[in-house]
Amino acid sequence: MHRCSRAFFILFALLCSFGLGTSKQAARAETLFNGTDLSGWHVDVPEQDNAPDVPPSFIVRNEMLVSLGTPRGHLITDASHQNYRLVVQYRFAGKPGNCGVLVHASTPRSLYKMFPKSIEVQMNHEHAGDFWCIVQDITVPDMVKRRGPKENWGITEGKGRRILNLTDGSEKPLGQWNEMVIECLGDEVKVWVNGDFVNHGTHCTASKGQIAIQAEGAEVEFRKLEIESIEKLSDDDAF
Repeated sequence: MHRCSRAFFILFALLCSFGLGTSKQAARAETLFNGTDLSGWHVDVPEQDNAPDVPPSFIVRNEMLVSLGTPRGHLITDASHQNYRLVVQYRFAGKPGNCGVLVHASTPRSLYKMFPKSIEVQMNHEHAGDFWCIVQDITVPDMVKRRGPKENWGITEGKGRRILNLTDGSEKPLGQWNEMVIECLGDEVKVWVNGDFVNHGTHCTASKGQIAIQAEGAEVEFRKLEIESIEKLSDDDAF
């Protein structure tokens, strides 16, 4: 083969390889919120059972998903997910307060006739990254220090269900956007807040389920809810 032709062929092959790699990378991420409506989600708000005309708990505003905080309840994905990395960008729209992302969600209203069976990753202001066990359980290092006396542990009403994170100092000032990354792989759940590694649980009693957003008293805006399969990632792509 002529030297110039051979060089052109090699360059062409490299460009094609790069293009295919880029497409594969782009195909990994999937948005859970389309910026227009709540397609792919359903609402579970107990107060609406007997009063269907009560105001909505979740709306779309300025291409953002907004949890209005009340009436209290959950916005739940229609689909179940397993082995994934979830990227959530959020901020409190007004006064700071409580909210959370639930992973491995299943049976609705399993706790206090409100919360679906799940592991909650806390977004409560200044406590982002705590775990709350909701009829599911998970283990972390230093369990007594982070969960309290062992005799109080449990996963139902009145039990020690909260597991403290590793740091409360990772959130940005009010009004700024926070990024929470939740990685669920097998029976492990890892959490980062604004790049800080804030929690890691193992031996979770669930490994798949729906994803839910809470309405729990405070108005929260979400501009990104993106999921990608960990199984498709190479070692070079690890977080």
